[in-house]
Amino acid sequence: MFTSLRLDAKGAFDDTVSKQIVNGPMSEQVLTLAESLRDRARAALGTRNLVFVGLMGAGKSSIGRVVANQLGIPFVDTDIEIERVSRMTIPELFAAYGEEEFRALEMRVIKRLLKGGPRVVSTGGGAFINERTRRHVKRSGLSVWLKADLDVLWERVSKRDTRPLLKTENPKQTLERLMTARYPIYAEADLVVLSRDVNKDVMVNEVLVAIVEGRQESKTP
Repeated sequence: MFTSLRLDAKGAFDDTVSKQIVNGPMSEQVLTLAESLRDRARAALGTRNLVFVGLMGAGKSSIGRVVANQLGIPFVDTDIEIERVSRMTIPELFAAYGEEEFRALEMRVIKRLLKGGPRVVSTGGGAFINERTRRHVKRSGLSVWLKADLDVLWERVSKRDTRPLLKTENPKQTLERLMTARYPIYAEADLVVLSRDVNKDVMVNEVLVAIVEGRQESKTP
């Protein structure tokens, strides 16, 4: 099954195929394989939602949007939806109501969104940690953990100062503590794809392969 599109032991596509997918123009054979991969991934997903989980900075929204486009289904970012229905920003919600109330609102929004599938859903970093939210995701979705190491995450999140949980004296240390606490729970996701600094299209295709093969590709960054 699409042996040339399988991930090798290092978690990367075969160099020749990967370079053609990313840099183009793709040969007719590679284009056919890519189209077949999309079709198979869509069939494997069926009527389920595809739910991206992971820490802030893992790429859930950026990768999720492209995957949704590839699969031909809607994309929704739960943080954006929460801000829309509450008419408040995430930092404002945290400041006004605290994390516990925010998580309760987040759970209700995600539960509602999952009823309208299939769609690709990008969740906030703490969503999957909530046991009730996790149950809703497992009931009606296929979850994908975008797993990244500390340096990758820090490089991405340090460019913004809008992360409520990182407003501490040592935000990088806080991020590391979040990794320690949350990674064992993220590991309950159906699929695991390594998030790293490669072309976005490579990661998108790795997600599609994981959906088709239905495996948990757990890799250490």
